[in-house]
Amino acid sequence: MSQPRDDRQDDLFRPSLEKIINLCHPLVRLATEIDWDFLAARFSSVCRLGPGQPPLPTRLVAGLLILKHMHNLSDEALCDRWVENPYFQYFCGEVVFRHELPFDRSSLTRWRQRLGEAQIAALLQESLSVAHRTGAIETKDLERVVVDTTVQEKAIAHPSDARLMHRAIEKLVDLAKREGVELRQSYLRVAKRAAIMVGRYTHAHQFKRARRELKFLRTRLGRIIRDIRRKIEGDPALEDRFGPLLDLAHRVRHQEQRQRGPKVYSMHAPGVECIGKGKARAPYEFGCKVSIATPATAPKGGQFVLHAKALHGNPYDGHTLGPVIADLEKLTGVAARRIHDKGYRGHNYPDRFKVWISGQVRRVTKAIRREMRRRAAVEPVIGHLKDDHRMRRNHLKGRDGDRINAVLAATGYNFSLLRHWFKELLRVLLWILCRRLQPHLA
Repeated sequence: MSQPRDDRQDDLFRPSLEKIINLCHPLVRLATEIDWDFLAARFSSVCRLGPGQPPLPTRLVAGLLILKHMHNLSDEALCDRWVENPYFQYFCGEVVFRHELPFDRSSLTRWRQRLGEAQIAALLQESLSVAHRTGAIETKDLERVVVDTTVQEKAIAHPSDARLMHRAIEKLVDLAKREGVELRQSYLRVAKRAAIMVGRYTHAHQFKRARRELKFLRTRLGRIIRDIRRKIEGDPALEDRFGPLLDLAHRVRHQEQRQRGPKVYSMHAPGVECIGKGKARAPYEFGCKVSIATPATAPKGGQFVLHAKALHGNPYDGHTLGPVIADLEKLTGVAARRIHDKGYRGHNYPDRFKVWISGQVRRVTKAIRREMRRRAAVEPVIGHLKDDHRMRRNHLKGRDGDRINAVLAATGYNFSLLRHWFKELLRVLLWILCRRLQPHLA
């Protein structure tokens, strides 16, 4: 692997960051506590040996991923803030203040795809390691956990048959134009009007007219599919390019409202699942399930996330407990002694005497009952992950994006707790120092 460029000679006359920033700032303290060499060893494993442009420093990449989800920023907003904020630059390993970005915004996307969930999980592991070293969390907090699932929604429009068929027509016609395939008719104008009228007729409770417009869309989509298949028949290159989109459009055309099995809810994210969690305000959510594990105790530094994992296929909660606990113990290095949750009846965890479900009576001691009363502590954690750390709507592509976003949201949440922990430690130290100096000043 090529080494990063050495720009220290160019930085000789630039102002040093240590002379600009407050070295007691919580973000500076957090940067000194993180084991950047551990992250560099994990991240460098995905870089290939050989000639080429030198990669970005691993501390820069890790720092950007942490800051993005700590402060709930998009990639564009993160780049703007990084240029303006000297604390962000110091956290990412810069020595002098830079007035321009040393990377391109698209580098974040490429690094996320290159690392994957397995390597990005090192950030979550390091957040727990820093919390343990600084006293924010203890070993006993890792032994008793609460596990729950939530839905990580995908950034898609609310699905409807009219919208899906209209989008399928638009995408097929656009691809045909780019590949030079002449269609007999595109139907773009009439399809757009039909999709609009379906919504209007449905709103006016004129369902017979709405079904007529929906049938019109379905018929035109079928004509385009058959026309393209006739035109590309016998051309392997075009068949490869049109194949995935034609299969997706065929599924959209033939799926029905109450059919069983997987359905297409978005043309650009066909892996999205429809999940019903029984909420009155949101009967159905479109995305994937995510398992969240937190301590059943009350750690000093806050309610950290011990494990986060996206679960595809809409599995039953009880069938996910075994793999989730195995991953949790591998991540923390501590065996879980007690697991609490209410939704895991009929779980597949091998040691059933470690799993305690709220409402259970037999073999429940006072200590277990006290921990079960803290089962609801996972709910505000899920709320913070969604509202403050980018789990509300996932904008990353595909199932790999679902897995990566879940881990990064948990990482950003943990590091935000550590930032507050260092801020409180600094406040307590200043208070103790003032108390000791007060008699001498008097």
